Amino acid sequence: MIMMALKECSRLTRILPLILPKRNFIALGYPRTRRSLVPCSSCSIRSVYVSSSNVTLSRGNLLRSYSSTSETDINVSREQLKELLASRTGVVIDVREAWELREHGNIPGTVNIPLGQVNQALQLTPEEFKEKYVREKPSHSDNIVFSCMAGIRSKTALDTAVSLGYSNVQHYPGGWQDWANNQPKH
Repeated sequence: MIMMALKECSRLTRILPLILPKRNFIALGYPRTRRSLVPCSSCSIRSVYVSSSNVTLSRGNLLRSYSSTSETDINVSREQLKELLASRTGVVIDVREAWELREHGNIPGTVNIPLGQVNQALQLTPEEFKEKYVREKPSHSDNIVFSCMAGIRSKTALDTAVSLGYSNVQHYPGGWQDWANNQPKH
Protein backbone atom coordinates (compact mmCIF):
# COMPACT_ATOMS: atom_id res chain seq x y z
CA MET A 1 0.00 0.00 0.00
CA ILE A 2 2.80 2.43 0.89
CA MET A 3 4.63 1.63 -2.36
CA MET A 4 1.49 2.36 -4.38
CA ALA A 5 1.09 5.71 -2.62
CA LEU A 6 4.72 6.62 -3.24
CA LYS A 7 4.44 5.61 -6.88
CA GLU A 8 1.33 7.80 -7.33
CA CYS A 9 3.02 10.71 -5.56
CA SER A 10 6.08 10.39 -7.75
CA ARG A 11 3.99 10.17 -10.92
CA LEU A 12 1.94 13.20 -9.95
CA THR A 13 4.98 15.36 -9.22
CA ARG A 14 6.42 14.53 -12.66
CA ILE A 15 3.29 15.55 -14.56
CA LEU A 16 2.21 18.61 -12.55
CA PRO A 17 4.81 20.93 -14.11
CA LEU A 18 3.71 19.76 -17.56
CA ILE A 19 0.03 20.33 -16.84
CA LEU A 20 0.51 23.63 -15.05
CA PRO A 21 3.31 25.48 -16.84
CA LYS A 22 4.57 28.79 -15.49
CA ARG A 23 2.97 28.32 -12.08
CA ASN A 24 4.38 28.41 -8.56
CA PHE A 25 5.01 25.18 -6.72
CA ILE A 26 5.76 24.67 -3.06
CA ALA A 27 7.30 21.71 -1.31
CA LEU A 28 4.60 19.45 0.07
CA GLY A 29 3.67 15.85 -0.41
CA TYR A 30 0.26 14.37 0.19
CA PRO A 31 -0.34 11.01 -1.50
CA ARG A 32 -3.93 9.83 -1.30
CA THR A 33 -4.62 6.86 0.96
CA ARG A 34 -7.92 5.08 1.35
CA ARG A 35 -9.04 7.07 4.36
CA SER A 36 -7.34 10.45 4.21
CA LEU A 37 -4.49 12.56 2.99
CA VAL A 38 -1.27 11.99 4.92
CA PRO A 39 2.04 13.83 4.67
CA CYS A 40 4.51 12.02 2.47
CA SER A 41 7.85 12.17 4.27
CA SER A 42 9.71 9.84 1.93
CA CYS A 43 9.00 11.53 -1.43
CA SER A 44 12.14 12.97 -3.00
CA ILE A 45 10.21 15.55 -5.03
CA ARG A 46 7.19 16.99 -3.32
CA SER A 47 5.21 19.73 -5.00
CA VAL A 48 1.72 21.13 -4.83
CA TYR A 49 0.32 23.76 -7.16
CA VAL A 50 -0.37 27.14 -5.59
CA SER A 51 -1.53 30.01 -7.77
CA SER A 52 -0.72 33.57 -6.67
CA SER A 53 -0.79 32.64 -2.99
CA ASN A 54 1.28 33.34 0.05
CA VAL A 55 1.85 30.22 2.07
CA THR A 56 3.00 29.68 5.64
CA LEU A 57 4.91 26.45 6.23
CA SER A 58 5.96 24.79 9.46
CA ARG A 59 8.17 21.69 9.40
CA GLY A 60 7.12 21.02 5.80
CA ASN A 61 3.40 21.11 6.53
CA LEU A 62 1.00 23.63 5.09
CA LEU A 63 -0.46 25.70 7.91
CA ARG A 64 -2.47 28.18 5.92
CA SER A 65 -2.73 29.68 2.51
CA TYR A 66 -4.08 33.05 1.57
CA SER A 67 -4.35 34.71 -1.79
CA SER A 68 -2.83 38.07 -2.56
CA THR A 69 -5.19 38.41 -5.51
CA SER A 70 -8.36 40.29 -4.70
CA GLU A 71 -11.61 40.29 -6.62
CA THR A 72 -10.75 43.77 -7.93
CA ASP A 73 -7.67 42.31 -9.64
CA ILE A 74 -9.79 39.98 -11.76
CA ASN A 75 -12.76 42.29 -12.33
CA VAL A 76 -12.76 44.74 -15.23
CA SER A 77 -14.98 47.82 -15.22
CA ARG A 78 -16.91 48.98 -18.28
CA GLU A 79 -14.42 51.82 -18.76
CA GLN A 80 -11.45 49.46 -18.54
CA LEU A 81 -13.11 47.16 -21.05
CA LYS A 82 -13.68 50.06 -23.46
CA GLU A 83 -9.98 51.03 -23.16
CA LEU A 84 -8.86 47.45 -23.74
CA LEU A 85 -11.05 47.09 -26.84
CA ALA A 86 -9.94 50.47 -28.23
CA SER A 87 -6.24 49.80 -27.68
CA ARG A 88 -6.44 46.16 -28.78
CA THR A 89 -4.06 45.22 -25.95
CA GLY A 90 -5.94 42.06 -25.11
CA VAL A 91 -8.70 39.77 -26.27
CA VAL A 92 -12.27 39.85 -24.98
CA ILE A 93 -14.05 36.50 -25.15
CA ASP A 94 -17.85 36.44 -24.88
CA VAL A 95 -18.81 33.04 -23.48
CA ARG A 96 -22.54 33.25 -24.23
CA GLU A 97 -24.19 30.93 -26.73
CA ALA A 98 -24.46 32.14 -30.34
CA TRP A 99 -28.27 32.44 -30.09
CA GLU A 100 -27.85 34.85 -27.14
CA LEU A 101 -25.65 37.13 -29.22
CA ARG A 102 -28.21 37.08 -32.05
CA GLU A 103 -31.10 37.77 -29.66
CA HIS A 104 -29.51 40.35 -27.36
CA GLY A 105 -26.48 41.73 -29.20
CA ASN A 106 -22.78 41.70 -28.48
CA ILE A 107 -19.97 43.94 -27.37
CA PRO A 108 -18.14 45.05 -30.55
CA GLY A 109 -14.67 43.57 -30.90
CA THR A 110 -15.29 40.43 -28.85
CA VAL A 111 -14.80 36.86 -30.00
CA ASN A 112 -17.58 34.37 -29.24
CA ILE A 113 -16.48 31.12 -27.60
CA PRO A 114 -19.41 29.56 -25.72
CA LEU A 115 -18.56 28.48 -22.18
CA GLY A 116 -18.84 24.80 -23.04
CA GLN A 117 -16.09 25.24 -25.66
CA VAL A 118 -13.64 27.44 -23.70
CA ASN A 119 -11.57 24.56 -22.32
CA GLN A 120 -11.16 22.94 -25.72
CA ALA A 121 -10.63 26.25 -27.56
CA LEU A 122 -7.80 27.34 -25.29
CA GLN A 123 -6.05 24.02 -25.93
CA LEU A 124 -6.20 24.30 -29.73
CA THR A 125 -3.02 24.94 -31.68
CA PRO A 126 -2.63 28.55 -32.83
CA GLU A 127 -3.45 27.47 -36.39
CA GLU A 128 -6.61 25.60 -35.35
CA PHE A 129 -7.73 28.51 -33.16
CA LYS A 130 -7.24 31.04 -35.97
CA GLU A 131 -9.12 28.83 -38.43
CA LYS A 132 -12.07 28.33 -36.08
CA TYR A 133 -12.32 31.82 -34.50
CA VAL A 134 -10.66 34.00 -37.19
CA ARG A 135 -8.37 35.51 -34.54
CA GLU A 136 -4.90 34.90 -33.24
CA LYS A 137 -4.91 32.54 -30.28
CA PRO A 138 -3.99 34.39 -27.08
CA SER A 139 -0.76 33.24 -25.46
CA HIS A 140 -0.65 32.13 -21.84
CA SER A 141 0.56 35.61 -20.83
CA ASP A 142 -1.77 37.73 -23.02
CA ASN A 143 -4.49 39.77 -21.36
CA ILE A 144 -7.80 37.91 -21.70
CA VAL A 145 -11.11 39.26 -20.45
CA PHE A 146 -14.17 37.02 -20.34
CA SER A 147 -17.69 38.39 -20.65
CA CYS A 148 -21.17 36.87 -20.60
CA MET A 149 -24.71 38.08 -19.88
CA ALA A 150 -24.28 39.04 -16.21
CA GLY A 151 -20.88 37.87 -14.96
CA ILE A 152 -21.55 34.30 -13.82
CA ARG A 153 -20.31 32.26 -16.79
CA SER A 154 -17.41 34.65 -17.39
CA LYS A 155 -16.07 33.86 -13.90
CA THR A 156 -16.30 30.14 -14.69
CA ALA A 157 -14.42 30.71 -17.95
CA LEU A 158 -11.76 32.66 -16.05
CA ASP A 159 -11.29 29.73 -13.68
CA THR A 160 -10.99 27.37 -16.66
CA ALA A 161 -8.32 29.55 -18.29
CA VAL A 162 -6.33 29.76 -15.04
CA SER A 163 -6.47 25.96 -14.72
CA LEU A 164 -4.98 25.75 -18.23
CA GLY A 165 -2.05 27.98 -17.29
CA TYR A 166 -3.27 31.38 -18.51
CA SER A 167 -1.92 33.97 -16.10
CA ASN A 168 -3.35 37.34 -17.17
CA VAL A 169 -7.09 36.69 -17.14
CA GLN A 170 -9.96 38.83 -15.93
CA HIS A 171 -13.70 39.03 -16.34
CA TYR A 172 -16.29 41.73 -16.86
CA PRO A 173 -18.79 41.05 -14.05
CA GLY A 174 -21.44 43.40 -15.48
CA GLY A 175 -21.54 41.47 -18.73
CA TRP A 176 -23.78 42.31 -21.66
CA GLN A 177 -26.51 43.63 -19.37
CA ASP A 178 -24.24 46.34 -17.94
CA TRP A 179 -22.78 47.15 -21.34
CA ALA A 180 -26.16 47.49 -23.06
CA ASN A 181 -27.74 49.46 -20.21
CA ASN A 182 -24.94 52.04 -20.32
CA GLN A 183 -24.70 52.65 -24.06
CA PRO A 184 -26.02 55.93 -25.47
CA LYS A 185 -29.57 55.58 -26.81
CA HIS A 186 -29.94 56.50 -30.50
